[in-house]
Amino acid sequence: MCEIKTGQVIKSTGSWYRVKSGNEVVECKIRGKLRLKGSVKSTNPVAVGDFVDFCWHAQKNAAVITEIHDRKNYIIRRSTNLSKQAHIIAANVDLALVVVTLSMPKTELVFIDRVLAAAEAYNIPAVLVFNKADIYDAETYEMMQIYQLMYADAGYTSLSTSIVTGEGINDLKKLMKDKLCVFVGNSGVGKSSLINTLAPNLNLKIGDISDTHLSGKHTTTFAEMFELPFGARIVDTPGIRAFGVYDFDKSEVSHYFKEIFRIGQNCRFNNCTHTNEPGCAVLEALENDEISPTRYHSYLNILLGDQGKYREDIYK
Repeated sequence: MCEIKTGQVIKSTGSWYRVKSGNEVVECKIRGKLRLKGSVKSTNPVAVGDFVDFCWHAQKNAAVITEIHDRKNYIIRRSTNLSKQAHIIAANVDLALVVVTLSMPKTELVFIDRVLAAAEAYNIPAVLVFNKADIYDAETYEMMQIYQLMYADAGYTSLSTSIVTGEGINDLKKLMKDKLCVFVGNSGVGKSSLINTLAPNLNLKIGDISDTHLSGKHTTTFAEMFELPFGARIVDTPGIRAFGVYDFDKSEVSHYFKEIFRIGQNCRFNNCTHTNEPGCAVLEALENDEISPTRYHSYLNILLGDQGKYREDIYK
């Protein structure tokens, strides 16, 4: 006999899952047939943030996840460039914090736009966090402000942060309060450092920047949820180099770019792809500098490119 309990997954290692049920934290395994459930071919059938039922065997001192509750949302990416499977980064998220840096390492705009599109597709509000503002010279800081204006025009909130000067930290806390947040970004952008600043008692491991490639070294190995002292919860995720969108219907890609979707309502044709059709309001807006060329190129990158392949070449 076993006792059925309900809890939320707070850590995933791929083979074990840490589940919080009330004040109790239990290490669980997964029942094999759960891997076949659902239409998403995921490398991780259970994700941090999932609410699950688990069976606790007191005699065996072991627990097994038996059921995954319906998710209100999740953020997902293609697991590798060539894979047909996906990796669910986190589930039941209130806010996605896209952490980016303009140097040491540089976050490519196509990466940002792909994360924002994925968040939009699965109904997750997103905010851009331009981190390491203290290391930017005048030219780079000005470029950051230009990007912030560009994304504001697209409909996104952004802020600049620095754990050295404290810039933006209080504003970040206000945005995160009473929410389950997920940090998404390349390795080395300072996700763990930000979390340590928000909650110093966690003392998460921080990696150095590779001198060879000016990119971050992976320090977070598994996704894990932490409770922060000001009433927020955060999912710290392993840094990722590329973000491949998953299962996007080409007819709906424009829906995931806020400004393109808004302006596209004025196109002559309802099924306009915003590529070469006559009477396209989006192309007219692009010509009139009402849509950012980089955002439009990111749209084309998803619409016309191989959706399983992450391409940065148009920005280099």
